[in-house]
Amino acid sequence: MPHINGRVENHLSSQVECELESVGKRGWVNQAYCDTPPTVRHAVNTVYNISPHFGAPNPYQAEAMVLNQPPEKKKSGCCSFFLRGIGGLWGTTLTKDTEKNQELFLKTTLRELFVYILFLADMCLLTYGMTSSTTYYYTKVMNDLFVNPFESIGSMADFWTYAEGPLMDGLYWTTWYNDEPLDTGSHSFIYYENMLLGVPRMRQIKVKNNSCKVPKDFRTAISNCFDVYNEKKEDETEFGLVNGSAWTYHSEMQIKGSGHWGLLATYTGAGYYQDLALTKNESTTILAELKEYLWLDHGTRAVFIDFTTYNANLNLFCVIRLVVEFPATGGAIPSYQIRTVRLIRYITSWDYFIMGCEMVFCVFILYYIVEEILEVRIHKCSYFTSVWNILDVVVLLLAVVAIIFNVFRTIKVNSILGSLLKDPSIYPDFEFLAFWQMQYNNMNAVNLFFAWIKIFKYISFNKTMTQLSSTLARCATDILGFAVMFFIVFFAYAQLGYLLFGTQVESFSTFQKCIFTQFRIILGDFDYDAIDRANRILGPIYFFTYVFFVFFVLLNMFLAIINDTYSEVKEELASNSDDLQITDLFKQTVMKLKFKKDRISDVQKALDGSSELEFRDFRETLKEMGHDDRDISEAFEKYDKDSNQILDREEQDKMKRELEEKRNALNAELRNLTHRNKTEDSNLTSPSSVHQEQFHMLVKQVAELEGALAITISKIDMVMQKLGLQDTEKANRSQSNGKTPGIQK
Repeated sequence: MPHINGRVENHLSSQVECELESVGKRGWVNQAYCDTPPTVRHAVNTVYNISPHFGAPNPYQAEAMVLNQPPEKKKSGCCSFFLRGIGGLWGTTLTKDTEKNQELFLKTTLRELFVYILFLADMCLLTYGMTSSTTYYYTKVMNDLFVNPFESIGSMADFWTYAEGPLMDGLYWTTWYNDEPLDTGSHSFIYYENMLLGVPRMRQIKVKNNSCKVPKDFRTAISNCFDVYNEKKEDETEFGLVNGSAWTYHSEMQIKGSGHWGLLATYTGAGYYQDLALTKNESTTILAELKEYLWLDHGTRAVFIDFTTYNANLNLFCVIRLVVEFPATGGAIPSYQIRTVRLIRYITSWDYFIMGCEMVFCVFILYYIVEEILEVRIHKCSYFTSVWNILDVVVLLLAVVAIIFNVFRTIKVNSILGSLLKDPSIYPDFEFLAFWQMQYNNMNAVNLFFAWIKIFKYISFNKTMTQLSSTLARCATDILGFAVMFFIVFFAYAQLGYLLFGTQVESFSTFQKCIFTQFRIILGDFDYDAIDRANRILGPIYFFTYVFFVFFVLLNMFLAIINDTYSEVKEELASNSDDLQITDLFKQTVMKLKFKKDRISDVQKALDGSSELEFRDFRETLKEMGHDDRDISEAFEKYDKDSNQILDREEQDKMKRELEEKRNALNAELRNLTHRNKTEDSNLTSPSSVHQEQFHMLVKQVAELEGALAITISKIDMVMQKLGLQDTEKANRSQSNGKTPGIQK
């Protein structure tokens, strides 16, 4: 009998040890047995997370527990704790094994989504904090002042008329509207608000004479030939007065110029240049001299007028370039570039707030760089097989380039402004900096677009969110085959339109313009009269056949492919059983909170309102409700400050207050969760909702079953304890009589 009892007692001891080990953070749990699968456990903290007590033995546990002492928890060092914290900080679905644990996958994805939303919010603050609606109005006033009269230029004579008239009047503002002088010294303030930085610069590019060949039949009448612009045909010889930079060629490196993409060609930053003066009279004299000695001639292919203004009210630079191209056909084609940029960054308190956002942005970029390195280290080359991972790398690379350019821009602006302050009569070359600032803004716009698209990566756990990606992935092959057929027809019509209308209609003047014109026709934006005037027979035939085959046939085939694939994907998703969704996690959370709330109610009932409450009565009441001995003793000990195993009125009131606060907090959390899930609860009639409701009921039944099993186990413990005491008494009695105890069957 002692051997059997010993085995039973050892079995119960091991069972209780296993059950106690499963209590993770000393929450009040009802584990029926130690081999409960992880997905069915409902470890619910009902009142408090009480830290273990070291030192003196606990009198409550000595009375309450069957075993004398619970097993000690393994102590972990600071190093292992730090490594676990670091691992959790960069824990993602690619660094954790989430394939077989759907709940872990969902929780990890939600954590990633939360961090990424913070990153996206910071990125939006940075991009929108650098822009303002006043930028457009600044550009508009400069456009009205300089560009509107500039666009009427049609010949070299018109250029000189503009330069000596509207240009000089727009650049130099020295008096008020009542002819009173402005008290601004030698500086000009355009519109009284925009300071002209330094002096403007005029530059021209020429081509060599005899850069093309004249046919033999015309050589007697035509002696000169100036070809269309080509960098290899640039004229580098001196001409005219040969007494200054206007008549001497300078390379792009010598004048630190920048190239320009014009309407007819792409021009270098070299050429012949002339800086104007600080005053209007001196600049007018310079222009008169250039005009008198034919600074512009047959070889001139482009003239550039560059100047920069600064508005201190808005802290904005306006870098203006006016370009007149002189084609080999004669005449003049004007164009312009106005770049309004913020080059000095940190002035106001809002700017310093943006600086703080930039620092946070750098921290986020460092965080994501480490995250991507960890993921690449785990998955090796297979990491780059995912489009989302490639998008992550692209966003990070663009962000790193943006950070580097930010530093470069700040240093460069300070250098240029320093030189300008030393000598205000020089030309400040902000063109290069403004160009790269615009490219920086464009890069930020593209990066922000990719960052928003990346949200789909984190919300793809829901089947509704996967419909777009699944549809595009499935119909990709069909769309690729259709694209081949579509572009064969499309380019055939583009070449036809270029050859038929290219000499008379501007929108068909180049093959590239033909392509965009045909896309505009698909969208309903076209000029049929221009086509009809260019060719009265083939024009209508081209138009009607193109609209019929491309718009009515091919475009509708494309839409049919996507529509059919979307229908198939939707049917499959509706027929497939759902994986663990966000609503399932919500139901589990709600059940845990309700279970936790019920346990608090049990403790409140155990406080019967008497002046003194003994631990034995408190324990027996909660044991009948299915509570664990260990948690009962620790909860009692928390409020029994004098350790007399009795709660007086003051101690009971304190316990009631804290329990009521905890209960109210749980009620508020339940209300918030229920409100957030209102949409899912309103669709209980759908199959997925019925499935989730069944899951909800099963969770509740499992929780009730755990409570019943805990009560049964506690009663078995008491019975086995009594049997063990009886066996001990019998053994002591036998030893006192001098007999050897036998095995009872």
